[in-house]
Amino acid sequence: MKKIQPDPAEINQYILKVVEEKKPDDVQQLLEAVRKKFSVPEDEILENILRLQNEGKITLTELPKPIPQTFSRYILSKQAYWYWTTMLIAAITTTLVFAISEDAYPIVYARYLFGAIFVLWVPGYSFIKALFPAREIDNVERVALSIGISVALVPIAGLLLSYTPFGIRTTPITISLLALAITFATIAVIEEYQTKLKAKS
Repeated sequence: MKKIQPDPAEINQYILKVVEEKKPDDVQQLLEAVRKKFSVPEDEILENILRLQNEGKITLTELPKPIPQTFSRYILSKQAYWYWTTMLIAAITTTLVFAISEDAYPIVYARYLFGAIFVLWVPGYSFIKALFPAREIDNVERVALSIGISVALVPIAGLLLSYTPFGIRTTPITISLLALAITFATIAVIEEYQTKLKAKS
């Protein structure tokens, strides 16, 4: 459908039509439907939606969070919580691996738990976030792909380490997976911010 430049009244009429006919689950779906028809900034559509809500013509379930104007503010906002969660898991796992010995029961089980998450989840999740920063896949697909990619990346890292003087030992494996997680997660959060900025404009 060809995008046109509308007046606010036309946008309001279309918003009401979408709400009545398509019954979007949340504001984000409503925004996407309106943006497909009208070539206007997201902020302008949001203003119209809020105006209609204030007039009692529609009821909102959830408003999308505004995008911070700078990357430094974005990375410290709640929208980047996944990045800091990933970094925290990686940091805790690395600390546990180097600080807790194999015979330190029962605390060694914490090392096993975080180690399993670190190996089977973190590298793949970071990689998938970098590939799909704009949530183009649903959560079930993201979980499945994250585990699958992690299962593929860990042996590759081990294979590469086997050709180095470090060999396949706990320390080099942990450091290499930590480097992968930090690299992919940092690329992902930058891509996510840039994607959201483009969608906003």
